[in-house]
Amino acid sequence: MTSATITVGNDLTVNRLGFGAMRLTGKGVWGPPADRDECLRVLRRAVELGVNFIDTANSYGPYVSEELIREALHPYDGVVVATKAGLLRTGPDQWPVLGYPAYLRQECEMSLRRLGVDTIDLFQLHRIDDKFPAEDQVGELLALQQEGKIRHIGLSEVDADQLEAARAVAPIVSVQNMYNLTVRSAEPVLEACEAQGIAFIPWFPLAAGPLAAADGPLQRIAADHGATPSQLALAWLLKRSPVMLPIPGTSKVAHLEENVAAGQIELSDAEFDTLSNAGATQS
Repeated sequence: MTSATITVGNDLTVNRLGFGAMRLTGKGVWGPPADRDECLRVLRRAVELGVNFIDTANSYGPYVSEELIREALHPYDGVVVATKAGLLRTGPDQWPVLGYPAYLRQECEMSLRRLGVDTIDLFQLHRIDDKFPAEDQVGELLALQQEGKIRHIGLSEVDADQLEAARAVAPIVSVQNMYNLTVRSAEPVLEACEAQGIAFIPWFPLAAGPLAAADGPLQRIAADHGATPSQLALAWLLKRSPVMLPIPGTSKVAHLEENVAAGQIELSDAEFDTLSNAGATQS
């Protein structure tokens, strides 16, 4: 892997291509995966390839993803495992938001047990729940941090104003929003992260839509690099910002290896601009 590194929270230096563990579950992100052994192989192979940032959540499965990560990788040995809380699971593809502070504390305690650690490296608020004051939700994570149960605090799906408000309550080291070549509505919060040195973790990083068509710009430039359109979409993210930490996910080793290889692709400024302009027309 040659995608360089990023330091999260001043003390966790990781390679800039991570792994998102949501897909290590059943259909609808519900229940166990169809091929459990392959999912364990994916996790172990990711670390072999130099991936040392694994992103998960208590809601993936629920619990399934965290349990697989522990089975495959514990005691982690230099691998940063980030998890999240703030969503309930009431069935396949169902994600009610719950940011009640006592619930966030409970889920932190349960994630500690499932992952088999005393401290979670990065604990992220999966969503801000508008039913409760945001400062109470972030404040509960701050209390857990002060108790030594969380090393660093992150947020997910926030705007720049919410990030600023949260930073008034507690140190925030990461933001995880949907962002890719064709979906860039999170640009303002990305810019805020750049200004503050906060890691930006784009989820759903591979979406390219029509850009990946046989005669589209992704395919043409990918051919020049002997790469796939998906690899090029990841290379674009890595070049877009030094605070970018993409976490492409998969349940197949072959797909994992393809994703990780994207870290070796270096786009020229002209190629980056071509893709940026093409992506903007699709957003």
